[in-house]
Amino acid sequence: MSIALQGENERDGPEPLYETDLGTCYVGDSRDILPYVPSDSIDLLITSPPFALTRKKEYGNKDSDQYVDWFLTFVPEIHRVLKPRGSFVLDLGGAYLPGAPVRTIYQFDLLVRLCKDYEFYLAQEFFHYNPSRLPSPAEWVNIRRIRVKDAVNLVWWLSITENPKADNTRVLKPYSDSMETLLKNGYKTKRRPSGHKISGNFARRNDGAIPPNLLELPNTRSNTLYLRRCRERGLKPHPARFPEEFPEFFIDFLTEPGDTVLDIFAGSNTTGFVAERKSRQWLAFEKSLEYARASAFRFETPGELFPDVKNASA
Repeated sequence: MSIALQGENERDGPEPLYETDLGTCYVGDSRDILPYVPSDSIDLLITSPPFALTRKKEYGNKDSDQYVDWFLTFVPEIHRVLKPRGSFVLDLGGAYLPGAPVRTIYQFDLLVRLCKDYEFYLAQEFFHYNPSRLPSPAEWVNIRRIRVKDAVNLVWWLSITENPKADNTRVLKPYSDSMETLLKNGYKTKRRPSGHKISGNFARRNDGAIPPNLLELPNTRSNTLYLRRCRERGLKPHPARFPEEFPEFFIDFLTEPGDTVLDIFAGSNTTGFVAERKSRQWLAFEKSLEYARASAFRFETPGELFPDVKNASA
């Protein structure tokens, strides 16, 4: 089970909605729950908060001009709960200015504030590319034809130290066909046109290729256990679920079995589900009781209802 949340008295802490072998889900505003998380206890805080979209969504989102100040109200507690070599991974979608075909820069404003005012380091930026995303915004892409579709989220990997825990050997990819040919035939040391000299070590076979910071992850699953359970029990699934491969990459890259992972905007709790599968402890905070209840479906086994959500539709 994940770390216990409690105040000065043992019975002061928030009540969990449901628990698994490795994790716990709580309902409420994360700003109210985070103070109960012990300091220096989280190895990875990974989350995807509501984006600063022009069009309002049912799960709640702030305008881009309000977004930075709103999100910063969570940050002191995020900083406090992270372990000294822990990581904070933040997935943010882009947005256009209302009524205009130009972009807001709220993601960059937020990054600058996090690093300048709250002493985070930018360990690396990632780009979360969804090739299956529909063309949007329709006004500029489909009607006026003056922009291409927006299919990339910015992902900031942040830390409170210059040397956060990470190991890219845990996220290696299969070699490409061309690399396999090169490894088979050998590589002659030479200087490339750019001036870089490639040594013979380049052709040494390792366990796989180092992945880039572009994560190509389609989000097309339509018949998962979570979605089936939502349909069966008349509950609305969370409309902005990210693919399991997204938290999986960072959980593999930045944590080890037994570490603790936290998502403060858990939604359908993809993060907790993947963390459980990867033998990590996890905590999930979700403001919507409906979404939090439905997230427990992820932990049911076929033919067996998760005990805490048998009456989830009530």
